[in-house]
Amino acid sequence: MMRALSGRIVLGIALAFLAGGATGFFACAWHMQHEFALRHERGMGERMREHMKRQLDLTPEQLRVVDPILEQTAQRLQAIRDETSQRVSQAMEDAQRELATHLTPEQVARLQKMRHHHENILRHRGERRHQPPPPPPDQP
Repeated sequence: MMRALSGRIVLGIALAFLAGGATGFFACAWHMQHEFALRHERGMGERMREHMKRQLDLTPEQLRVVDPILEQTAQRLQAIRDETSQRVSQAMEDAQRELATHLTPEQVARLQKMRHHHENILRHRGERRHQPPPPPPDQP
C-alpha cells in the first residue's frame, strides 16, 4: 500500500515537472516569435545604422555619408521581402486551388477554414496579404 502511494507521488511530481517544462517551452517559443516580429517592425535602416555605428565606430561625418546608403539598402531589402512574400502567397494559393480540385466538398471547406485561420494569424502579426485569397473552385 505504501509502495503504491509512493509511486503515485513520484508520478505526480514527474507529471508536474513535465507540464512545467512544456509550458516553459511554449512560452519561450511565443516570446521568440513576438520578439522577431517586433524587430521587423522597427526600421531596418535604423537597425543597420546603429549596428554599423557601433561596430565600426563611425564619426558623425561618416554617418552623414553612410546614412543614405544604408537607407537605400534598407528600402531595397524591404522590396525584396515584399516581392518574396507575394510570390510565396501566390504559390500557396495556386497549390490550394489545385489541391481543391481533388478534394471532397467537406475537405474543401476544411481547407478554406485552414486558410482563414492562417490569414487571421498574419493579420494578428500585422502582416497583410498582397491580394485577396482566390475564390473557392467549383466542385463538379
